[in-house]
Amino acid sequence: MAFDFLIRTERDMVEAVNVFGFVPLFENSIPGFSIEEHVAREAWFGSGQDGVWEWKGPVIRDSGCAYGKFFERKAAFVSAEWFPDLANWRRDGYDFDSRYEEGLASREDKYLYDLLSERVPIISKQLKKLGDYRKSGRKGFDQSIMRLQSQCYVTISDFVYLTDKSGQQYGWGVGEYTTPERRFGEAFTKNVYAREPEESLERIVKHLKTLLPRADEKAIRRFLK
Repeated sequence: MAFDFLIRTERDMVEAVNVFGFVPLFENSIPGFSIEEHVAREAWFGSGQDGVWEWKGPVIRDSGCAYGKFFERKAAFVSAEWFPDLANWRRDGYDFDSRYEEGLASREDKYLYDLLSERVPIISKQLKKLGDYRKSGRKGFDQSIMRLQSQCYVTISDFVYLTDKSGQQYGWGVGEYTTPERRFGEAFTKNVYAREPEESLERIVKHLKTLLPRADEKAIRRFLK
């Protein structure tokens, strides 16, 4: 297997997620390992038609994958098959409450996680309003939501388009946040801690070495860190 494909359509993106399991959206530290580097120019920039930015939500729904800022603070798609292993490795075997009780998560992260997990799915605009994240209010939303995604406690389940008073959509899609437990249910909860975290890591490394035969193993491990 080699990470070699060309994205021209929404279906191409769905198939890439299903076949490869790990599909970063943006160029990253591993050359050639992203949609950005394998997409037709017209599909990346739009050119008056739908493209990658409009396809993200449908791809998440149609493939049943997880999506979020999982690698190097950049967004990626991870298939439902592989996400439990990624979450097990990143969580180091802890559910969020256990992580907090062990002093491994901040109060700010717990505040946001509790706020979010009780209301999922919820779009970022509503979450910020409920949490009083504003100029004269609570700070640190972007940092906390990024950490929660990196640790695989939070994912993006869709992109929602806001509407004006006439019911017309405008702007870019707004991320709708959820938890893997809510999104995947028992398929996730029964498997996420089924292995030791290091075993999950080794499974992912082995898969990515097959997927990326020209990539150095040290580079793969740094990417997954």
